[in-house]
Amino acid sequence: MFKTYINKAVLTFGMIIAIAGFLAVTTDIPSHWLVLENSSAGKVLFAFSLIFFIFHLAVFIWRIVLFLQYKPAPVCPDHELPSCCVIVPAYNEGRQVFDTIESIVRSNYPADKMSIIGVDDGSADNTWFWLKKAEAAYPGQIQLFRQPVNRGKRHALYRGFVHGKAEVFVTIDSDSNVTPDTLRHLVSPFVRDARVGAVAGNVRILNRKDGIIPKMLEVAFAFSFDFLRAGQSVINSVLCTPGALSAYRRDIVLNVLSEWVDQKFCGRAANIGEDRAMTNLILKNGYHVRYQKEAIVYTTSPTTTPKLWKMLLRWARSNVRETLVISRFAFGRFRKDGAVGLRINVLVGLMNMTVGQLMRLFGVIAMICIPMVVAPKLIVGAAVAACAPGLFYAVRYRSEQGIWAIPYSYFWMGCLTWISLYALLTPHKNGWMTRDIDAPVLPGRPALPIPLN
Repeated sequence: MFKTYINKAVLTFGMIIAIAGFLAVTTDIPSHWLVLENSSAGKVLFAFSLIFFIFHLAVFIWRIVLFLQYKPAPVCPDHELPSCCVIVPAYNEGRQVFDTIESIVRSNYPADKMSIIGVDDGSADNTWFWLKKAEAAYPGQIQLFRQPVNRGKRHALYRGFVHGKAEVFVTIDSDSNVTPDTLRHLVSPFVRDARVGAVAGNVRILNRKDGIIPKMLEVAFAFSFDFLRAGQSVINSVLCTPGALSAYRRDIVLNVLSEWVDQKFCGRAANIGEDRAMTNLILKNGYHVRYQKEAIVYTTSPTTTPKLWKMLLRWARSNVRETLVISRFAFGRFRKDGAVGLRINVLVGLMNMTVGQLMRLFGVIAMICIPMVVAPKLIVGAAVAACAPGLFYAVRYRSEQGIWAIPYSYFWMGCLTWISLYALLTPHKNGWMTRDIDAPVLPGRPALPIPLN
C-alpha cells in the first residue's frame, strides 16, 4: 500500500513538472516576438498565451486529482451479470475477425447470458468466409448478417442493435481481441449503478511488435485511457466510448437509435464518429458514462504514417463535430446531478479548437520569422511534454517502454500536428477510411496473440 502511494506521488509530481515545463517553454515564444517586434499584436499574443498557459495548467492539475480518485466498479458474480449481446462489425478484416470472435467466445462470462452478432459490411475480401467459419466452429452462439454493399460502420452496428435482444449491448471492433475477464468487468457498472448508460473499455495495442508506430501508440493510448478517461469517469462523463470496446444499456440505445443512425452534419449523413455520437446522446439523456480499466481490448493499430493520418483525421473530424454537438446541451440542465466537470472538459475542447489552433498558426509564423528563437524551444518543449505520458506508462505498467513517448512527441510535432487544423477546416467530409486491401488474406495466417503485458 505504501509503495502504491509513493508511485502515485512520484507520478503526480512528475506529470505536473512535465506539463508546466512544456507550457512554459511554448508560452515563452510570444515574449520573444514581443521583444523583437514591440507591437500591439505581440502584446495581445503574449497575453493570450499566458492565459492559455494558466488555464491548461489548472485543468491538468484538476485532472490529476480526478485520476487519483478513480476506482473501477467491483466485478459482479455470475448470478448478478445481465445478459449481453456482443456486436462485431467487420469490413475487409480477413482472418482477424475469426480471432476476434474466438476471443469473445472464450470470455469468462456465463454462456447462457451471452450472444454474438457478426455483421459483414459489404467486404471485398474473405471476411464473410471467416465469419462463416466462426459460426461453424461455435454453433448456436453466433448470428451473422451480411450487408449487400458497404454502408459504413454506423449502419453495420445499427443492424446488430436492431436484432440484439440482451439487456446490454457490447460493441467490439473486428480488428481487436478481448481478454477472458473483459466482458465481466465491462458490464459490472450497469449492475452497480442504475444511472450508468454506457461504459468505455480500456484500449491497448495488439500489434505493438510490428513497428515503431504501434509502440508509440501503445504509450499514447495508455495515457488517453488510464489517465484521461479514468478522470472523466470520476465525474460520470467519459466523452467517448471507443469503437474498439464499449457497452450500452439496450433500452437507452433503442430510445436514441433513430436519431443516431440518421445523424447529419452540414446536411450530409454522418458516416464517421459513431462512437462519440452515441456517447453524446446517452449523456444528453441524463445518464452517466463510466470507464473500466480492467475491461481490456487489444486492437490493431496502423503501422504506416499514411494509414495513421487517415485514422487520426477521422477522429479529429469527429471531435470537431461532436464537440459542437455536446456544447449545445452541456451548459444547460440535461441531468439532475452535477455536470460541472463535464462542462470544464467541453470548455477545454472548445478552447483547443479555437484559441489552440490560433496559437498553433502563430507558432508556425513565429518559426518562419524567428527560427533561431523558436526551434530550440520547440525541441525542448516536445521533449518535456513527452515526460507526462512516458512517466505515466513507466509507473503504471512498470515498463521501460514509456520511453517511446519521446519519439512520438517529435513525430506528432513534425508529422501529425497539421491534422487538427485540417479537420477543423474540413469537418463535413465523411468516409470510414479503414481496411485497405493490400494483398489477399490467406486462410492459414496465424492468429495474433493477446499480449501478456
